[in-house]
Amino acid sequence: MRMASPLFAVKPLVLAGAIAVGLFAQCQQVRAAETETVLVAGGCFWCVEADFERVDGVIEAVSGFAGGSVPNPTYKEVTRGGTGHLEAVSVTFDPDQISARQLYDLFLRSIDVTDADGQFCDRGENYSSAVFALTPEQRQAALAAKAAAEAALGREIVTPVREAARFYAADDYHQDYYKSDDLILFSRFGPTQKSSAYKRYREACGRDARVSEIWGADAPFLPTN
Repeated sequence: MRMASPLFAVKPLVLAGAIAVGLFAQCQQVRAAETETVLVAGGCFWCVEADFERVDGVIEAVSGFAGGSVPNPTYKEVTRGGTGHLEAVSVTFDPDQISARQLYDLFLRSIDVTDADGQFCDRGENYSSAVFALTPEQRQAALAAKAAAEAALGREIVTPVREAARFYAADDYHQDYYKSDDLILFSRFGPTQKSSAYKRYREACGRDARVSEIWGADAPFLPTN
């Protein structure tokens, strides 16, 4: 009796593995095509990123800049002023789990929508708030969310709904700042981990206290929520 070639015996396994890898890659491509992105500016991008990465359905939040005329701006250039850019966060999400409208509702209730000159302790144009509508559908959703928030608050909301803008991701130093264990040797709080410095900054800046004052129980990202 002739024995089957070992190579021949392995081929079906190799073929099955190749099919599995191909199907996985195809599923990943389909999955990527099903995601959407909203772009918002709410003051310190570390805080906005930290808030939205807690939301079910959000895949990723990336800190960066948008709204200005300077290509590939650096953090120092934006904070110095004159670029026109705002600190912004690009939020990628699964629309089967959460909608752009729901994200805008959360966003408007997580900032000081009555402040046109910055956010909390951070002052200046680069810290002002905005929603950048990336599509006509997003613009409609953002305007509806703003109208609903104004009705709930009983006063004018100054956060504008702006046209689509190019987003520039900040350098790696600023990504996931709120949960990083990297050590900072020089900070306003002395040598400390980024995550610790972030918590102390957020408290000192009065972000959660002011949001609580404005929105009360409707604020979605307070420490007790």
